[in-house]
Amino acid sequence: MSGHSKWSTIKHKKGAADKKRAKVFTKLIKEITVAARMGGGDPGANPRLRRAIDSAKTQNMPKDNVDRAIKKGTGDMDGVNYEEIIYEGYGPGGVAVMVECLTDNKNRTIADVRYIFNKAGGNVGTDGCVAWMFDKKGVITISKEHADEETLMEVALEAGAEDIKDEGETFDVLTAPEDFDAVKDAIDGAQIPCEVAEISMVPQNTTAVSGKEAEQMVRFMEALDDNDDVQNFYTNADIPDEAFDAM
Repeated sequence: MSGHSKWSTIKHKKGAADKKRAKVFTKLIKEITVAARMGGGDPGANPRLRRAIDSAKTQNMPKDNVDRAIKKGTGDMDGVNYEEIIYEGYGPGGVAVMVECLTDNKNRTIADVRYIFNKAGGNVGTDGCVAWMFDKKGVITISKEHADEETLMEVALEAGAEDIKDEGETFDVLTAPEDFDAVKDAIDGAQIPCEVAEISMVPQNTTAVSGKEAEQMVRFMEALDDNDDVQNFYTNADIPDEAFDAM
């Protein structure tokens, strides 16, 4: 399992009880605001906004917060103008890392991201240095407690999914980005609950890290996640489960 996929599942399980709930809300509000600004305030006609609202619901964000974020994005309320930036680089053990940010201050954000990389023994690289190692995919993660492989394959593949991967305790349903919503709707219609559903950057191949490098990688991901400007990050690191046990 790639580091990002494992991280997404762990974050979902921690959920609203996590002490970082307010930070999660801040990031979701940014994403809803930008999605509404770019594609309008109607989630039915704006897939990115719809996905952001779905994520907000899974985190039990109050509807008033969602509505205000949409209004700020559409210009019906005053709000901050966020810019989307992607940084690429190398983490512990030379693994590839992509970091998606939403910021109102690029100088602050690059300084923070560069510090996080350097502290972990990595470095921020040039644009395109690792992007070629990833493919943009829809990823829907489902616990094996909620669906068997045969049922899931029947529902997901019929709706247009590309593949289903066994990730130990979960299945990852992979889709082309344009088929994500149709597959997610089909899974929801079959009343199969999802742990994570997002458009992600999936590594073509993974790089194994172990021992101190694996522990350093987990701390590195925690630091990225703690930064308010970092919306998401992706890595091709293959991290053993025990490295996450201390979280």
